[in-house]
Amino acid sequence: MGHYGDLQTQIYQDGLRGVLPDYPVDFATLEKRAENALSPSLLNYVQGGCGDEHTQRSNASAFHHWGMVPRMLVDCTSRDLSVDLLGMTLPSPIFMAPIGVNGEITQDQRGDIAAAEASAMTGVPFCASTLSNSPLEEVANATGSVPAFFQLYTPKNPDLAESLIRRAEAADYKALVITLDTWVTGWRPRDLNASNFPQLRGKVLENYFSDPVFRATLARPPEEDIAAAVQAWATTFGKVLTWSDIEWFRSITRLPIILKGICHPDDARRAADHGVDAIYCSNHGGRQANGGIAAIDMLSDVVNAAGEMPTLFDSGVRSGSDVIKALALGAKAVGIGRPYAYGLAIGGAKGAAHVLRSILAEADLLMAVNGYPTVEALVEEGASRI
Repeated sequence: MGHYGDLQTQIYQDGLRGVLPDYPVDFATLEKRAENALSPSLLNYVQGGCGDEHTQRSNASAFHHWGMVPRMLVDCTSRDLSVDLLGMTLPSPIFMAPIGVNGEITQDQRGDIAAAEASAMTGVPFCASTLSNSPLEEVANATGSVPAFFQLYTPKNPDLAESLIRRAEAADYKALVITLDTWVTGWRPRDLNASNFPQLRGKVLENYFSDPVFRATLARPPEEDIAAAVQAWATTFGKVLTWSDIEWFRSITRLPIILKGICHPDDARRAADHGVDAIYCSNHGGRQANGGIAAIDMLSDVVNAAGEMPTLFDSGVRSGSDVIKALALGAKAVGIGRPYAYGLAIGGAKGAAHVLRSILAEADLLMAVNGYPTVEALVEEGASRI
């Protein structure tokens, strides 16, 4: 059986025939390529963060003060990066984090489908955003047999919220990821200076425009009056959620519930008390609130407070070594965000798949060199603060 790290051998062998990789294998070069592929306004939306972007930068740089201690004389000729999550055995410990402008990132404005196809190509689960240029049913279909999750921005209209959840169930999504920190958008200077908010221009709203409950609230369908439909969306977007809402979510869905945005140990414990199936430690990549602590620095305390409840993680992950550190600190699965989005920008589904494979190859080879044949061995050793 092959290993993810075999990609390295393939690249070197191709080089003997004069064939170079179509896409970069490192984040810095990937980002530079994407900067040339995206329009300035879209690049700012994807690349930017909240305020002066200090938290966003800290999310990535904080990985540098965590390190792994290598263990020698361990047979790592065979490695197993699979993980068990919510009753599923996944072949790798990463997933594609939800990104609300995926649809706009590819030139054909079908980036949500391209991301789903990258999931199908790699076996890496895709967490589809409510904000999409393609209906959630089409996105789920494009992932093939690979599990997909549905991320919900809870609308104020409970009937619309329930309709979106029912559709996700019918489309065979495997979990409901409820985002907690985006009932209002954070202060993002890059977007404000360009007066660019894609949703108000009718972008990535297809899950609403295709929803029967949403359409029933309109005097005319979106295809006849896009301005009115966008205004209706703006009016219903962003319910303020409290702990009392969790019981309602549980009452209307059979899907496992994952709460996204949990960064405090007390919130992790409370989520466990409410019978949530998993939590998702994330500060939205630094896009929603500035001045906070880097997400990776909060992860260990959240994992310890969560107990047996699994913890997913994202924010600042740029490489395979970042994935390994997050796993060592207790994350059950690690979300990849901007790197695969940049892959979409330069190569569509193939570009995103290449990014995911490169991250997995680096993670696999790091485990091999450092003497960790399994994720369990990695977690047992843990990561040390430098």
